[in-house]
Amino acid sequence: MNYIIILLIVIFSIIFFSENIENIENIENIDQKNIYGNVLETCSTDPMTGWKRDGKCNTDENDQGTHTVCAQVTDEFLEYTNSQGNDLTTPNDQFKFPGLKEGDKWCLCALRWKQAHEAGVAPLIDLNATNRKTLDYIDEEILKNHEMKDICVS
Repeated sequence: MNYIIILLIVIFSIIFFSENIENIENIENIDQKNIYGNVLETCSTDPMTGWKRDGKCNTDENDQGTHTVCAQVTDEFLEYTNSQGNDLTTPNDQFKFPGLKEGDKWCLCALRWKQAHEAGVAPLIDLNATNRKTLDYIDEEILKNHEMKDICVS
C-alpha cells in the first residue's frame, strides 16, 4: 500500500513539475516590447548582437548590464567606452563577440549609453529595436532625440 502511495506521489510530481517547466520556458519566449510597446524588432544579425545573441535587445534577470539599447556605434563612442574600461573593438571568442567598428548596430548597456549621452558621445539608436526596459533608466524624450532617421535618396 505504501508503495502505491509513493508511486502516485512520484507520478503526480512528474506531471506537475513538467507542466510548470514548460510554462517557464514559454515565458522566456514571449516577444519583448520596444519603447513604443510594439514587438521588439531585430537590432542586428551581422554582427549578431543581443544578450542572448539572437539579434534582438532582449533581456532577462541574468542580464546584469541590461543590454537593451540598439545603437549604431561610432568611432567616437567606441573610443569613449574604451576609455571607460570597456573595449568593444577587440574580438572575444569566449563571449561570441566579434569586435565592433563604426556603423555596426549593437545592443548596448542602457547605463553605458546614458553615460555616453551625458558625455556628449551617445550614438544614434533604433527605437523600434530598443527594449522597453530601457525606459527604466533613460527618459523617453532623450531616446527620441537620438533616434536614427531613415535616409531617403531620390
